[in-house]
Amino acid sequence: MTLRCRERLLFDTMPWLSRAQQEHDAFTSALRGHGVEVLYLTELLQDALEYETARADAIGSVLADPALGEELRALVHDHLEALSPEALAQSLIAGLSPAEFRTGRGVVFELLDRHDFIIEPLPNLVFTRDSSFWIGDRMAVASLAAPARRREPELLSVIYRHHPRFAGARSLYQPGPEQVHGGDVLLLAPGVLAVGVGQRTGPAGLERLCRHAFDAGLAHTVLAVPIDQRSQAAHLDTICTVLDTGTVLMHPAVAYTLAAHTILPRPDGMRVSRPRPFLEAAAQALGIDRLRLIDAGLDPVSGPREQGDEGHNALVIAPGLAVCHERNAETICLLEAAGLTVIAVPGSELASRRGGPRGMACPVGRDPAATAPAGPDPFHHAEPIRALFRAVAEAGAAGAHPDADVPAAPEPVPLPAAAAAGWPAVTRRGDLAAGQHRSSAEQQDGSSHELAQAG
Repeated sequence: MTLRCRERLLFDTMPWLSRAQQEHDAFTSALRGHGVEVLYLTELLQDALEYETARADAIGSVLADPALGEELRALVHDHLEALSPEALAQSLIAGLSPAEFRTGRGVVFELLDRHDFIIEPLPNLVFTRDSSFWIGDRMAVASLAAPARRREPELLSVIYRHHPRFAGARSLYQPGPEQVHGGDVLLLAPGVLAVGVGQRTGPAGLERLCRHAFDAGLAHTVLAVPIDQRSQAAHLDTICTVLDTGTVLMHPAVAYTLAAHTILPRPDGMRVSRPRPFLEAAAQALGIDRLRLIDAGLDPVSGPREQGDEGHNALVIAPGLAVCHERNAETICLLEAAGLTVIAVPGSELASRRGGPRGMACPVGRDPAATAPAGPDPFHHAEPIRALFRAVAEAGAAGAHPDADVPAAPEPVPLPAAAAAGWPAVTRRGDLAAGQHRSSAEQQDGSSHELAQAG
């Protein structure tokens, strides 16, 4: 990637690669150190590409690009078919340049600039939650608005359909013409979703997601939250983090200006309310008097800066336990003052624009908490019960790990008990994701991609 390609990146500047790799290693190491099993997306893709049907789907997503033309498309097909699963995964993620394609010829190939790509790279795949999200035990693959990011959810679809790890997993949403962005979907509590609506998630995508969630019994209420995404408010989860049932982290300047439409299922369609303040509509949907709001960024100088640095894109991996970028010092202090334990990780390169720990992890599920903490406030406990939290991550690897069978999913925690306890809403066992792309040579020591079996 060069400055000529910068418009493809979700970063303000070209990232410093080696430092970004170090930051990602620190992120995944911190997760594993707190009972998280980290799965890298590249390893999962390599495993899936061992199967001919998966290879055909993945190669087909590349050949669908009309810019290739007939002659170059045929040559690219033959080239990709001859690659090993590891080399094919590399080309699908890191792209293919004219200099790397020595058998290229024809009109389209000869007119390519040396800085162009035959297969476009996917540098933004590090933000794994953009491309897919899970609600309960159902997967949803997003439809991203940016044409340059079209293939990201397609690779996730290949993994979910063909990798043995996800055998039997049921689908809630698949890519279509309607736009849905994973970062716009928040699970406020069992049965209650909040969905940001703007340039990245359109009203039509929201409608289809609502219908599927209602039909599957995974939601009884959906809050549609309009977001002006012409500014830097990229997604709903960049301005709101659900810390626990009924508790959220938000910048006050945003929290008290957001509105929401309540959407409820009806036999003859869906009922949509008039807009109301977001905090009020969310409290009513949760059946509580009011949300507990942790106001991040009260200082008029540092507050807006930390909002821009993804201070509210924290990743909660257990009750009272959150991962934040260390640069957001004020947000960390406020969370600790509220009784949370904060894992501070470096993020100067990975978070150079609109990227936080939550955006770099695709939560697939959690083990239910075994018991509720003592006392009425779930944050004030000395040693939080840490639910198993697995993840899928965008990262390179020297080879795929032999993976154990996924343990049988436990029965869901009954909704009234879970809500009364104030524990996180997701109640089934699954997997989480976070990642960085690295060369095979850098993976030889195996220090950053060991699967940590927890639980």
